[in-house]
Amino acid sequence: MENNFAIAALAALAQNTRLETFRLLVRHEPEGIAAGELARLLDVPQNTMSAHLATLSRAGLVKSERQSRSIIYRADLVGLRNLMLFLLKDCCGGSSELCAPLIAELTPCCAREIADCKTSQGKPA
Repeated sequence: MENNFAIAALAALAQNTRLETFRLLVRHEPEGIAAGELARLLDVPQNTMSAHLATLSRAGLVKSERQSRSIIYRADLVGLRNLMLFLLKDCCGGSSELCAPLIAELTPCCAREIADCKTSQGKPA
């Protein structure tokens, strides 16, 4: 990932309505939400929501799909993954044991597996 992509993604999320929209879309994966429903849920005019969704889409954080008369929006989890990996790429100077608590907190479903992995490598969990 290039710096320009990360800057665009972070800039897109640096606005309250867009951040709320993105978080709402993440919670509604994989089914997504229609644009009109997003506007209603966040109490935002539809034309304003369309502008926010366009910004998020250009930043690589949202994708859309037409279903009949509606456009369904979904969080682009690949874009989110790329952004998170970019931000954590140089985490702790390559000392994975320092990053483990952060990663475990970000992925609670895998925290036990991370602890088990460390224990099996002879390191205390």
